[in-house]
Amino acid sequence: MSFDPSSARSFAVVTDSTSDIDPALAAQRGITIVPLLVSFGEESFLDGTITQPEFFDRMGKAPTLPTTSQPSVGAFNEAYTAALETADEVISIHISSALSGTMGSATQAASEFDGRVHVFDSRNLSWGCALQVFDAVAAADEGLTAAQALERLESTRTRSKMIVGVDSLDNLSRGGRIGKVSAFMGSLLNLKVTFTVDEDGAFAPVHRSRGEKAAIADTLTWVDEQMQGHSSAIFAVGHAMSLPRAERIAEQLESRYDVKEMHIYEAGTVIATHTGTVWGVSLLPL
Repeated sequence: MSFDPSSARSFAVVTDSTSDIDPALAAQRGITIVPLLVSFGEESFLDGTITQPEFFDRMGKAPTLPTTSQPSVGAFNEAYTAALETADEVISIHISSALSGTMGSATQAASEFDGRVHVFDSRNLSWGCALQVFDAVAAADEGLTAAQALERLESTRTRSKMIVGVDSLDNLSRGGRIGKVSAFMGSLLNLKVTFTVDEDGAFAPVHRSRGEKAAIADTLTWVDEQMQGHSSAIFAVGHAMSLPRAERIAEQLESRYDVKEMHIYEAGTVIATHTGTVWGVSLLPL
């Protein structure tokens, strides 16, 4: 069932494609997604318009990594104009400003709407951001005003956590997005690296683990630490070209916790550009 735009939400919800929300799910929940761009040389395409296998095949054959860029101010302007046809205000939730210029484009576009568009920095990415998007949708469905939802999002942002495991740091290093994780470089032969985003929304290292089994064990230990004694949570497990691994992680989470929702999803092309093959766990303790 698709979202009914005539429903009585006082505000609409907008995000960008790095939230990795499946377009069908976004349509069902009434979420507008503004896509980033991925470019191979002079050829650019919108994030989400080619499949993950097609993208990795092309990236593997390319002489250099593709580049990514934030949506234009005009793209956000169009999204906000359309959203304001069905609601009085907009909450626009985006990838960390420490990792992308997307917040800048969104903020510039929002300035043209006389305070009706509120841009919110998730200080996260992928489903670390998506969990906040869905909380905003829930707030709208509960009848909260935009101001009330933004206040609630401050708490949700603090509680939304994400850990990412990469099979290689090559893409992060070559793309210049590695930040403090660079301290974990050096001799990484046969090592899996996990990292998170800190309170400022920048990448921060978690573990270097020898082999996949140890890396997943370290991932689950980190998740347990973030649960802080809570037994239930919403979880999302993401992957790039590694669905069986994501399913194994999801199974282990379901055996450990009271899982209120479990989402298994593919990392989008923008995220995968910078991570290569990857897994990730996002959680919102309840």
